[in-house]
Amino acid sequence: MIGRRDFITLLGGAAAAWPIAVRAQQAVMPVIGFMSGRSPEDSAHLLAAFRQGLNEMGFAEGQNVVIEFRWARGQYDHLPALATELVERPVAVLAALGGEASSIAAKRATSTIPIVFGMGADPVELGLVDSFNRPGGNATGYTILTTQLEPKRIGLLRELVPTIPLMGALLGSNVPVAARQLREIEEATRKIGQRLFVARAGNDTELDAAFRSLIEQRVGAMLVAATAYFDTTRERIIALAAGSKIPAIYHLREYAVAGGLISYGPRITDAYHQAGVYVGRILRGAKPADLPVLQASRFELVINMKTANALGLAVPNSMQLLADEVIE
Repeated sequence: MIGRRDFITLLGGAAAAWPIAVRAQQAVMPVIGFMSGRSPEDSAHLLAAFRQGLNEMGFAEGQNVVIEFRWARGQYDHLPALATELVERPVAVLAALGGEASSIAAKRATSTIPIVFGMGADPVELGLVDSFNRPGGNATGYTILTTQLEPKRIGLLRELVPTIPLMGALLGSNVPVAARQLREIEEATRKIGQRLFVARAGNDTELDAAFRSLIEQRVGAMLVAATAYFDTTRERIIALAAGSKIPAIYHLREYAVAGGLISYGPRITDAYHQAGVYVGRILRGAKPADLPVLQASRFELVINMKTANALGLAVPNSMQLLADEVIE
């Protein structure tokens, strides 16, 4: 029979052991490594989509899974070190999002830890997977294929401003897919007889210089190519375009919502949601090699009429009717 003093002692010992038990429970939580070429300030809606995908698989951050975040903030040369940090952590799954450079850095950092990527390019061309249906190896994910839509955007921009003598293109200066983007942009403009001037930027200093050159060349409109650095600084780009009175087309609706003239591309939140789902499936035992790479299937045309009016542009009725969203 336990006496009162013995009971109190036993109770005190159990209470003292609770923090240890809690720490032990937390220690066994799987850790997700989340690395991105973007910045956290412009990715809140994307993180919400990623967490939603995780939740659908039965995982909630802080309850039964831990997420370690690493952000390159558009500085792609930081990504290899960030990937190495997470691999050495080590993590159970590596979510490599926010551009192709993030996925490439993750793949180079580990051949054993499962990788779930989200990108705008073709992962087969980049050597990340063997094929879409049978990825092989330790990587799979989702591609929005936005980098392959630059010719479509050229056509839309030409329809909006059909008589400009010179069109500009702003490309990333340090992205793996820039060479392909340039080839496709040059081919698209050549087919329609449009003269082209190309500027490049990979940081804020280069971005200011790029806009100075676009202004000096007197481009009548410009394409802002798809790259994570531009996404991290989209408000600056939109402001520079507005200040320069240059009509511009972008690859994500976030640009048009923030004041950009027009955008055409996929819903990037779809990629982050699917990444969360795939990470959850892998935590439950699935292998990346058995999960097919998924592709974007819906694309949006968004027009900001307030910006068009400020630029003195008359948007054709036919284009407005085709738009998925017209911002008044």
